[in-house]
Amino acid sequence: QVQLVESGGGLVQSGGSLRLSCAASGNGFSISVVGWYRQAPGKQRELVAFITRDGGTSTADSVKGRFTISRDNAKNTVYLQMNSLKPEDTAVYYCRSWTATYDYWGQGTQVTVSS
Repeated sequence: QVQLVESGGGLVQSGGSLRLSCAASGNGFSISVVGWYRQAPGKQRELVAFITRDGGTSTADSVKGRFTISRDNAKNTVYLQMNSLKPEDTAVYYCRSWTATYDYWGQGTQVTVSS
């Protein structure tokens, strides 16, 4: 079983930066795909970025060039570096870890960007 804990959210002004962390406990995290999702009030949850076990990445067009996902398997942690934040980035950000045999989510961390 994998448990995921997100941290690093908070309140930041437009144009600012935050780094989110997703720390995992349990076996299997290093071989999983890990994704960051977000959900704004009244909107569907959307995929922001994901990273494969080998470090391949993909980011949504809405955050491309501003957000970067990375992982440190030795620390069982995946990061989301968020720069040039905009008010429309305000959401609860969730971490997800999945393989062919499991699928786990964290509890989320709030990111609020003020204009």
